[in-house]
Amino acid sequence: MKTILVVDDEPQIVQVVRDYLEHGGFTVVTAAEGSTALRVAATQHPDLVILDLALPGIDGLDVTRSLRRNGTVPIIMLTARTDESDKLVGLELGADDYLTKPFSPKELVARVRSVLRRSEAARAPADVVRVGEVELNLPSMELRIGGRSIELTPTEFQLLVTMARQPGRVFSRAQLLHAVHGVAFDSYERAIDAHVKNLRRKIEPDPHSPRYLLTVFGVGYRFADARR
Repeated sequence: MKTILVVDDEPQIVQVVRDYLEHGGFTVVTAAEGSTALRVAATQHPDLVILDLALPGIDGLDVTRSLRRNGTVPIIMLTARTDESDKLVGLELGADDYLTKPFSPKELVARVRSVLRRSEAARAPADVVRVGEVELNLPSMELRIGGRSIELTPTEFQLLVTMARQPGRVFSRAQLLHAVHGVAFDSYERAIDAHVKNLRRKIEPDPHSPRYLLTVFGVGYRFADARR
C-alpha cells in the first residue's frame, strides 16, 4: 500500500484529502507546517507528497527544495495562488504536478495515481516507450504512431521521449532544454517552442488542435496521458 504525505495548514482540507485517499486505498500521514513535513518525510519515506505552497514557517517552495536535495519523491503542489510564476517556480524546483485551490478531491486522487504511475514507469528501464498508439524505439531512435513510421531529428526525438516517459507531467521549457542539452539557458528557452511546433507538424493529425503535445499556458508542455 502506497503512503501519501499530505502537508497543509488547513485542517478541513487535510481531512477531506485524507478521507478520499484512504478510500482510494492509500495510507496517509500528515503535517501542518514545513519543518514537520521534512521530519515526517525523512522518517516515514512516503511514496508521494501533496504539498501546499503557503505554509507557516518554512514555505512549500523551500520544502520542495529540501526534498529534492535529499531524494526524488514525487510531489504534487497545492496552491491558492493564481500567478503562473508560482507554478513555474515549483515545477522548476522539481514538483511533478500541481492543483489550484479550490480543487476536486476526486481529481486530486486521479492526479496521485497518475503521478505514481509515471514515476514508476520513468524508473523502469525500457528500450521502447509506448503511450497509446505512440511507440518510441530508443536504440533505433524510431517513432511509430499507429504503425506509421515518422522521421525525427535527434533533438525532436529526445524531447518527445522526455515527455512521453511521463505522460501527463507538465515540463517547463527550461526542464526540456536541460533534458536535451544537459543545461538550461534562459536565453534559449523559446527555442523549445520551435521544436514543439516542428514536432506537431510531423506527428499531429491537426497541428492546430494537438492530440499528443499539449500546451500548459504560462508554464510549458505535457504529453497527453492516454490512460487517465
